Amino acid sequence: MSASDLSKTGPDLQAWADTFGRRAGGLPGAGVPWLADMRRQALDRFMSEGWPTPRIEAWRHTSLAPLAAATFDDGDAQSVAGQVAALKAAEPGHWLVFVDGAFDAALSEIGSLPAGATILPLSQAWADHAEAIRAAYGDAAEGHSTSALNLALASDGAWVRLGRGIALEQPIHLVCAAASPRAAHFLRHLIQAEAGAQATVVEHYVGAPGVANFRHAATRLRLDQDARITHLKLQQESAQAWHLGEIDAVQGRGSYFASHSVSLGARLARHDITTRFADERCETLLNGLYYVDQRRHVDHHTLIGHDKPRCVSHESYRGIMADASHGVFSGRILVAPGADGTDAVQRNDSLLLSRLAKSDARPELEIYADDVKCAHGATVGRIDADSLFYLRSRGLDEALARDILIYAFAAASVVRIESDPLRQRVERAVRTLLPGGAVLEEAA
Repeated sequence: MSASDLSKTGPDLQAWADTFGRRAGGLPGAGVPWLADMRRQALDRFMSEGWPTPRIEAWRHTSLAPLAAATFDDGDAQSVAGQVAALKAAEPGHWLVFVDGAFDAALSEIGSLPAGATILPLSQAWADHAEAIRAAYGDAAEGHSTSALNLALASDGAWVRLGRGIALEQPIHLVCAAASPRAAHFLRHLIQAEAGAQATVVEHYVGAPGVANFRHAATRLRLDQDARITHLKLQQESAQAWHLGEIDAVQGRGSYFASHSVSLGARLARHDITTRFADERCETLLNGLYYVDQRRHVDHHTLIGHDKPRCVSHESYRGIMADASHGVFSGRILVAPGADGTDAVQRNDSLLLSRLAKSDARPELEIYADDVKCAHGATVGRIDADSLFYLRSRGLDEALARDILIYAFAAASVVRIESDPLRQRVERAVRTLLPGGAVLEEAA
């Protein structure tokens, strides 16, 4: 990166080197030699490359300049116990709670697990699982420069390992709460499912009202043969927060991976989601829903790597943009040579609620194999005037009629969530964002 590019990423990258210097010795696993070396390599990479800029194609529509210029400190934490209690009361499960990037044992409730299943915070897992974690942890060369910053500063996260044939009946809930007003914290979740294992993993990202924190969360999933993992990420942070997230999955033969990304909060949210097929007959569903208002910005970047024959992928993202907000979707399906029998569908639909709202969509198919069935498409539109007139002719006022049509647009994504409790949770979250949400909630 040139000096001119670096000058646009923020006034002082050295602040992050100073943060590393303060935190490195106290990070979990600091005594593991290979991890200490990797963290140093990751920091060196970030310092060399700086923050991504719009000159990089993958960041063309998303500027991190305001984030790079911001300063963060721990400050006085607010209580998030009420938020966590409300989440836990809604449905059963295995609960790991992280507050400002650190495991909170008092708020967590892992519960009983079958033999062969391990659910631990990384801060506790290093003692007994260091070598297994090493195989799943990643390295400093992967992803963007922001990925390297996460690797250097990740303070905690979940370590989930499901043995052969293990099927968890209740979801694993990873609650990541922001309590300090302007804190920066980094999480790294590692999920390994051995042959035939099955589970649902839910990542909840919440924050105290008005908290302008910066959070970077990386989730790495490895699915062995015939494993089935459903992953739901529900991002409901404060409208002043910054959120950068990564989901990286590698699928073994015959595995199934469903990713539901629901982004409803944060001043700026960026989600990079990747899945790669390492063997034949894999299947994946990438499903997303995002809502932004005011001047907020959300960006989804996805990559599905069809590296092997006879794999299936279905991808659908829906965005709702109000006021002067901006929604971005960039999806790439890469069909490698020899990946015959590929069946891939990709779609992005955007609903603009104001004249100043903006949507950028870039669906891509890159095909190097024969005998494939692939399709992609994108639409951008406004509320249909005929549908609005129809509802108003039935006695509804304009505001409520608009809310019903917006909710119906969102419901096309929500309905793909198979779990009833999780689907209902997302439905409630969407309804609360609409002006007539109370009426819709009562009708539901």
